[in-house]
Amino acid sequence: MDVETIAVIGAGTMGRGVAYAAALGGFRTVLEDVDGAVLTRALAWIADAFEEGVKRGKLDASTRDAAEKRITTSRTVEDACRGAEFIIEAVPEDTAMKRALFETLDRHGKDDAIFASNTSSLPISEFTGELKARERCIGMHFFNPVPKMKLVEIVRTEHTSDETVATCVAVAHRMHKETVIVNEAPGFITSRINALIGNEAFAMLEAGTASAADIDKAIKLGLNHPMGPFEMVDLVGLDVRLKILEYLHQTLGEKYKPNALLRRYVQEGRLGRKVGRGVYDYSHHAEKEGRP
Repeated sequence: MDVETIAVIGAGTMGRGVAYAAALGGFRTVLEDVDGAVLTRALAWIADAFEEGVKRGKLDASTRDAAEKRITTSRTVEDACRGAEFIIEAVPEDTAMKRALFETLDRHGKDDAIFASNTSSLPISEFTGELKARERCIGMHFFNPVPKMKLVEIVRTEHTSDETVATCVAVAHRMHKETVIVNEAPGFITSRINALIGNEAFAMLEAGTASAADIDKAIKLGLNHPMGPFEMVDLVGLDVRLKILEYLHQTLGEKYKPNALLRRYVQEGRLGRKVGRGVYDYSHHAEKEGRP
């Protein structure tokens, strides 16, 4: 199907990134959030991201200006989805919240609209399986920061149609992303593997095997990962990683049991870059090694 307008539901860290990619891909983009202050911050972040692209020579000024003009905002889901052929939700990882949202999309979205979830680990069928539009529901897992990360995991349920998958892949490619297709399973590909790596890194830090900085350095230089596991978890959010591990522990077994040090950091409010401190300290714009 032809997609001209994309609605992005939720203007937090992931939603604003998806809106950036959608506008850059040439889609009319509606960014929705019930909180006007969140929308204001999201638009400022998007403008900064476009400006950075120009400064780095990745975009020219005319491309930036055209993309920014494609973005509008909305304060209600019903208004945002009314004219969109493609809707991507980026609300918190809460099954009940997502189910309520998709029921709203089912009632108010266009008859042929595709509904995509940016969930990083939850089964899409748990909140879409009862919808009349379930053949048009799919997972579309972007990665943070969206402007720089190339991959999108396309997650199909047992109900998702081949046409929906094909359209989703085409949309991602217009956003300048590469895709992999995953049959629905807990954690998909990346979250499942990354959770194990990160959990083991915390176990090593807790045991005093090596410092956080040296574990990160070893993984980057020895295994050619662009980021170390602690740099990654600080970017993603320790609370987000803990929720993913708790879900994978529940569905896949003991090897995903969250490490006690990770849980302690979350309890202490050390959630990562977004609060100024996670494994590392960002309060003075300089990374300092965190200690157990």
